[in-house]
Amino acid sequence: MTQETRPLSKKDIRRENEKLILEAAEKVFAEAGFGGATMQLIADLAGLPKANLHYYFPTKESLYRRVVQAIFHDWLKAADIFDNAPGPVEGIGAYIDAKMEISRRHPAGSKVWASEVMHRAPVIQDYLETTLVEWTEGRMAIIRRWIDEGKMNPVDPRHLLYMLWATTQHYADFGHQIETLNGNAPLSDAQWEAAKDSVKTIILTGIGAIPSA
Repeated sequence: MTQETRPLSKKDIRRENEKLILEAAEKVFAEAGFGGATMQLIADLAGLPKANLHYYFPTKESLYRRVVQAIFHDWLKAADIFDNAPGPVEGIGAYIDAKMEISRRHPAGSKVWASEVMHRAPVIQDYLETTLVEWTEGRMAIIRRWIDEGKMNPVDPRHLLYMLWATTQHYADFGHQIETLNGNAPLSDAQWEAAKDSVKTIILTGIGAIPSA
């Protein structure tokens, strides 16, 4: 006797459609930018009628903001370890692992964010001035505490964060360059793990969190 498949609820359908739309929008915005992207292009890639997009996201700007907020939310979650980590080896090390994994799995989202910021954030400037500022100040306070506790060298926390962002997001934003230098092939699982280990060693040694060899 075969088990009957339970029909999807309206909530399930909405969740699945939003997932399809956001995945398609992330790719289209990454390739075409906000100005070049159209709701029709996104609908075609998602395999949904254009009317469905407008049902869930009334305007292109509302969809774009959702895409940008989604990648930033992932980055915020990646930094959760900061709050309870006993020191920079655990906190920054785990943050590097998580950020590089996001670059691996969601390169288009990182490219959307980078493009928006390079164009002086015409759509999400308010987000930068509120959520990003608050998040950055909180992480800087933790880094200062580690410095005061003698767990790392007295470096400027702000510039350390800039370095962490630039390094981990490079693997998404410049993925094509990395693949070209890797014999026109994406990094393998082993290469990704080696890259994470190298980045952690370079940064943690540089800030004095672990002794140099």
